Amino acid sequence: MSEFAKIGILGGGAWGTALAQTCARAGREVTMWVREPEVMDSINQTHENKLFLPGFALKSTIAASTDLDAALSADAILSVIPAQHTRSVFTEIGKCLPEGKPVLLCSKGIEQSTGKLMTEILAETLPQALPAVLSGPSFAVDVAAGLPAAVTLACKDAVLGRKLMLAIGTPSFRPYLANDLIGAEVGGAVKNVLAIACGIVLGRKLGQSAHAALITRGFAEMVRLGLALGANPETLRGLCGLGDLVLTCSSATSRNMSCGLALGEGKPLNEILSGRLAVTEGVASAPAMVELAAKLDVEMPITEAVAAIIAGQLDVDKAIHALLARPLRSE
Repeated sequence: MSEFAKIGILGGGAWGTALAQTCARAGREVTMWVREPEVMDSINQTHENKLFLPGFALKSTIAASTDLDAALSADAILSVIPAQHTRSVFTEIGKCLPEGKPVLLCSKGIEQSTGKLMTEILAETLPQALPAVLSGPSFAVDVAAGLPAAVTLACKDAVLGRKLMLAIGTPSFRPYLANDLIGAEVGGAVKNVLAIACGIVLGRKLGQSAHAALITRGFAEMVRLGLALGANPETLRGLCGLGDLVLTCSSATSRNMSCGLALGEGKPLNEILSGRLAVTEGVASAPAMVELAAKLDVEMPITEAVAAIIAGQLDVDKAIHALLARPLRSE
């Protein structure tokens, strides 16, 4: 029997719902905090999240509420709040979260206004929480369907990390334990931006060779930023770095990749985003990442190009030309 019999999930989007399903499969009782009353009603009455993850029958041990306290009373919390809204929700929780309760951060991104990672936001707003990070190559639709997936679960406390692994792991959803929270976060945040770049390459029909080169050189940017922040390079070569990068940059199922595809095809960003319910994290993370890289004196030309395109400072063709015109150098 797991020490964490009850799991609270903050966020009712596709990923939050998929994680709720896998926790229920692991035998946990799950309470989801959702913002939308219609999502709460859909989950509680029909056992389906018709708005964000339609077509998947959810376990009966999953309940949804618009009351934060209902989720916070669980033994452990999974935060699946979009990165740009994490601080406001954690601030709202404030002192309601008991001392020593585990909070597993499952959102990927960098806060646009501060350039901070989710663990930094958690430390500032909920210092009483025990932090951990979940990240890796996993599409919500695959996890919800029970298809095999492997992820990194990073936690400084190995005993707590193993308890969390047992609480959420199943034969088809396999967490691998690490102790490098920064590496897990950097991998998840950077790959979102690089996926936009890969989508642009394919949308512009520049070929698979260019696509492979961009993934490889993008991975070098990920490692440089991670090292500057104190990450272990081995972490970035694992599931939460290279693994997540390969998945996200290779499938239009990724919101970031599909955004890049549309940009490469010539569609304006506001039109792309206006037709979406789910958040495209790379759009908000790109400018914050550029600022953070500049502060750390880290070279990230692909990330800079994506940020410039998003900001309307460069069109796609000029950004591509600027990257291709860079001086030849050693790898």
